[in-house]
Amino acid sequence: MKQLIGNLKGDKGIWSFVALLALFSFMPVFSASSNLAYLGHGTGNTLGYLVKHLGHIFFGFLIIFWVHKIPYQYFRSISKWLLPFVWVVLAITMIKGTVIGGANASRWLQIPFVGISFQPSTFAALVLFVFVARYLSKTREKPIDFLESLKELWLPVFITLLFILPSNFSTTALIFSMILMLAFIGKYPMKYIAVIVGSGIVFLTFFVLISKAFPDAKFFSRVRTWESRIENFSTDKPDEDDYQIEKAKIAIASGKIYGLGPGKSVQKNFLPQSSSDFIYAIIVEEYGLIGGLGVLSLYLLLLFRFVVASHIATTLFGKLVVIGLGFPMIFQAMINMAVAVELLPVTGQTLPLISSGGTSIWMTCIALGIIIGVTKKEEEIAQELKDTAKREEALQKLIDRELEEEHVLEEAYSIEDKAKNPMQAVLNK
Repeated sequence: MKQLIGNLKGDKGIWSFVALLALFSFMPVFSASSNLAYLGHGTGNTLGYLVKHLGHIFFGFLIIFWVHKIPYQYFRSISKWLLPFVWVVLAITMIKGTVIGGANASRWLQIPFVGISFQPSTFAALVLFVFVARYLSKTREKPIDFLESLKELWLPVFITLLFILPSNFSTTALIFSMILMLAFIGKYPMKYIAVIVGSGIVFLTFFVLISKAFPDAKFFSRVRTWESRIENFSTDKPDEDDYQIEKAKIAIASGKIYGLGPGKSVQKNFLPQSSSDFIYAIIVEEYGLIGGLGVLSLYLLLLFRFVVASHIATTLFGKLVVIGLGFPMIFQAMINMAVAVELLPVTGQTLPLISSGGTSIWMTCIALGIIIGVTKKEEEIAQELKDTAKREEALQKLIDRELEEEHVLEEAYSIEDKAKNPMQAVLNK
């Protein structure tokens, strides 16, 4: 075990909090997957879902280990070449996407001959954040030309978001807001950011208006879902999402301070997405306010380690990568928890590292691997400086010792000369 831990380089705090979240996830997923086990006249055996989640977590940690070994600077150029590939995958998903787990949006893509489904928008977000960090770090040394930045930065960003928007507005909004935050931290001029925000609002309004003109088009089918969710959030009109929120609120109220106990949730049998989108409600029901605040605290501690990692990074690209990959992870967790307590409309965002689902876990682990890779590089630099200081200190001690020995020899020669010429010494006095 010591040898295994010794091979884990980088920020040990990030490793620890990620491991705690992953370990904690097993009981809620095992408990909350009961409704999936009974779905479609199933046997009710949740062990298979637990084993599946275990496989996702285990492979996720292998991903973190492999990725954190790669020098993070390599991702700088990789992101540029991966972006066109991402557009192709998103376009295929838009045309041939499938429905998974009852989700009413074709946002999943089935990999042929493998039987694995994944959500390309999560991978697209990962690539896009690194791409934006690359551009901002590249242009830091010279004044930013707005027209040039439109072509090199914002055009790729808007193309990517255009592919994601029709099937997943919440993910599009999260990605766009995080990119704006990254641009602000990267010292992109505020007046240009204001223009981009305004352009985004105009584009979204135009998109909604077109959907009104063509209500039967499949491309705009999700617009009605967005409108109903916003309407249900602001009014008391009953709806499927309203049903989920009510069950989530009942679960949270039932948990009280200490909870009903592990595996004793009642509302897990009624919440359609109890093991993914609404798993936080099940956590509070079974582990109470203490468990809910504990999970929140782990995410906040992880956010603190991300801030520390970005602060100690010696390169601007390293700082922006940590912020661009770490902060969206925490904000996604906050959105998931806010939805469960009805602070936000239903968005479909999972709880990172806790909700079931291979794509979400693996993409989160890739991001964590890159972040830990940044901290590993800084540790290596610090260790090199420490080793250099030790070598310089050892060299200085050697020089001091040689000077001392030389001084002793000079004194010895002086005493010997005095002993050979005693009369000359008296005359000298």
